[in-house]
Amino acid sequence: MPRNDDENLEGRVNGEQPSTPDRENLGMRLIHVLLIAFMLSIAQTVLTVLTVVQFVIMLVNNGDRNARLADFGTDLGIWMAKAARYQSAASDVKPWPWTDLD
Repeated sequence: MPRNDDENLEGRVNGEQPSTPDRENLGMRLIHVLLIAFMLSIAQTVLTVLTVVQFVIMLVNNGDRNARLADFGTDLGIWMAKAARYQSAASDVKPWPWTDLD
């Protein structure tokens, strides 16, 4: 079974939510949010480079994509979604590196 099939994405994006979340200090949450914002800006740059490289590969290979790059893009997108959920307080689960990377 492929790791990035559509049936598994919902669980990977939302992650395992604790039944009784530990409320963290708002000051610590602010620090985490700022660090995640910096990490998201790096992730956006990586995604842009990945997009260009994948497009060039598809041009050279008559439309065939590189599966490893596509999977990495999916993983990166899932991490970005988890980061956005934490930043917007839709989730109390911090993304990687504070929790496991799916």
